[in-house]
Amino acid sequence: MRLSRFKTAETVAWGVVENGTIHSLTGTRYEPTLERISSAGYRRSLEKKVRESNLQTYDTEDVSLLAPVPQPPKIVCVGMNYHDHAEEQDEEVPEKPLLFGKAPTTVTNPGDPIVHPAALEEVDYEVELGVVIGSTTRSATRKEAKQAVAGYTVINDVSGRDAQFDDGQFFRGKSYDTFSPMGPVLATPEEIDPNDVSLSCKVNGVEKQSSSTSNFIFDVFELISYISDAMTLVPGDVISTGTPGGVGIFREPRELLEPGDEVSVAVEGIGELCNPVTEEQH
Repeated sequence: MRLSRFKTAETVAWGVVENGTIHSLTGTRYEPTLERISSAGYRRSLEKKVRESNLQTYDTEDVSLLAPVPQPPKIVCVGMNYHDHAEEQDEEVPEKPLLFGKAPTTVTNPGDPIVHPAALEEVDYEVELGVVIGSTTRSATRKEAKQAVAGYTVINDVSGRDAQFDDGQFFRGKSYDTFSPMGPVLATPEEIDPNDVSLSCKVNGVEKQSSSTSNFIFDVFELISYISDAMTLVPGDVISTGTPGGVGIFREPRELLEPGDEVSVAVEGIGELCNPVTEEQH
């Protein structure tokens, strides 16, 4: 099942997406929260509701799809979590996950612009599988980690490389406004195997990244367990699980984003997330 937040002329709502149609859950007792979505029983009831009821529907082309989590309590990112990304940097495979954070205010919606800051010259793309937490968890076992997931989405971990390298750490370069496009839907845990799906990135229609999460160094449930040993994960937290090889900064010559570009990142079973790049306006 694929769920979306969406906006019409009148309201913002949740719905179930099927074959280009959104079944609105507004006004029903099945209106979702991330906590409810993480419950397998709720998901089964919701599927039955969609099959058996005449819910109000919209064509996806007639609404605006929104990021499933507009402002997460925290965004936890994983650096160098694909074997091919480690190889392109000529780096050793890490023994433990390399964690960093992004500001929650970086989240932007499908179709909305990625704003290229005037102060930066090296803005890069990174397709990533996003994991949305649905229940509070601490020191999770692998089983508990699976049960904590509300669903999966697509994230473009846009990165200001010059800020990142100047600072010698990630936070500022990753945290400019609009640097976390997210969407287009939230795929529930039954929809995909998060550790074996393909993902890709295109800039202006030209493929730049193509890989599979089967190339993870640390899989999704290892990451949840490891992160939750250090901090309590709460509903709405997002884990951005790392990017594969092919990022612009390590290409020869470098291929970085410029105003006027369009970036499309996709994960199998979830969908494609497209955003234009625009110049910062003063």
